[in-house]
Amino acid sequence: MPSPLALAAAALLLLLLSVAELVAVWHAFRGSRWASGGMSLLFGVTLFALAALAGTVIVATRGYHALTKEDLAATVTTEPLPHQHFRATIILPGGRLAMYDLSGDAFYVDGYIVKWHPLVNILGLHAAYELDRVAGRYQAIEQERSAPRTVYLLREERPVELFRLRQRYAFLAPLYDAEYGSATFVQVLQPAELEVRVSTTGLLVREAKPQ
Repeated sequence: MPSPLALAAAALLLLLLSVAELVAVWHAFRGSRWASGGMSLLFGVTLFALAALAGTVIVATRGYHALTKEDLAATVTTEPLPHQHFRATIILPGGRLAMYDLSGDAFYVDGYIVKWHPLVNILGLHAAYELDRVAGRYQAIEQERSAPRTVYLLREERPVELFRLRQRYAFLAPLYDAEYGSATFVQVLQPAELEVRVSTTGLLVREAKPQ
């Protein structure tokens, strides 16, 4: 993902330009120059909207990671426990550690993938992903319906979320696509070290390669 500092600088520049235009509007209207004042007002409002959009992108892309051919999204150590339970220790990019006791026979994880359009690629925004939640999954459908479920959020909570913004607001279509949600799971039969990987085709889990 692009540098937050670069996006913040762009947002600040657009905000300063919009303020300058709005000051020009005030002087134009004081001098009864209505036509030039109206043009400055339109330009200033447009710049302010772009600054607000840049600020929203800064917040909404927190937690997302740039997607190359195939990325390591997390490493997972699983430890079976009695009575269809297991412990999953997850290490996310940046070293963040999470540990969960999950119910079921399989380790399940899902996430989001977004793709920016060429219109905004010039800002350094490209395809990106974020893991969303982790859960235990039962093999038997009857247990999936009635047995205790364990689901936990992996991503950090924030005021705006990039994937859901695109799904909610059609006017964002020229900027990016919320490509898809993707999920994968693997049975927990014995202690194992796993890798959650993400590519342009979605998430997958495979055994970690020996060091």
